[in-house]
Amino acid sequence: MIVFWTLAGLAAALAGWLVLGAARNGLVAVPAPSDTAAAELAELDRLRTRGLLDEDAYVGARAEAGRRLLADTAPEPVVRVGPRDRTVVLSGLVATAAVAVGLYVLIGQPGLPDQVYERRIDQWTTSPETLDAGQMAAVLTRAVRRDPDNRTALTMLGAARFQADDPIGAASAFRRALEIDPNDAQSWARLGESLVRANEGTVGADAEAAFVAAIRRDPDQLGARFFLGRAALDRGDGARARVMWEPLIAVLDPGDPRRAGLQAELAAAG
Repeated sequence: MIVFWTLAGLAAALAGWLVLGAARNGLVAVPAPSDTAAAELAELDRLRTRGLLDEDAYVGARAEAGRRLLADTAPEPVVRVGPRDRTVVLSGLVATAAVAVGLYVLIGQPGLPDQVYERRIDQWTTSPETLDAGQMAAVLTRAVRRDPDNRTALTMLGAARFQADDPIGAASAFRRALEIDPNDAQSWARLGESLVRANEGTVGADAEAAFVAAIRRDPDQLGARFFLGRAALDRGDGARARVMWEPLIAVLDPGDPRRAGLQAELAAAG
């Protein structure tokens, strides 16, 4: 961390040097005289020569055109950097960086974990029944860090992250669990659900493959069947959707509105 602060201070000093150098050596472009104002003066002279403009009107119009021409050709103010400005700014940047590094060395502790957060996790482990999904995910993350081959902890971590609205983290946990036991149908189904949520409700190719793996190992994974049927309907494959959804419809109570909704979608798909 000290190396980081040292490099940050040097970068700040270099930035100040470059800014001052560019400001001191840069050129400010001065706009060219307006062609419109010059042409207007010439036109006024022609009108006067032809007698189409009396003397009073000519004098007033020419004065106005002249004012516009002077305004267009006036140079813009140039901001100049004094010879000592570079030293002053660089000294301030270096001093600021030095003070920051000094304070960090005095009161900072490089490499020290977040003790306050770790103590909170210690407290959470004593009363898991009171934890929300995010807190449970934190507790399980530490448990998995200590025992990375604990498949049960990994599946619980995936479920907690899913509930905490972290579908990417949930998918990662379920994938690690499946590396340990690739025949866990429920983890395949939960992996697919996590991928669907991460994809804002769309059943992508990765999620569909996970659902297929789930029902191949356990045809009663009804959640996987639902998403596979939804993917089939999105492709216009009503026959495949019916194969996926009929077992799901069969286990739903006749009065369940979800059953009627699924039947209506299949009927509409033909």
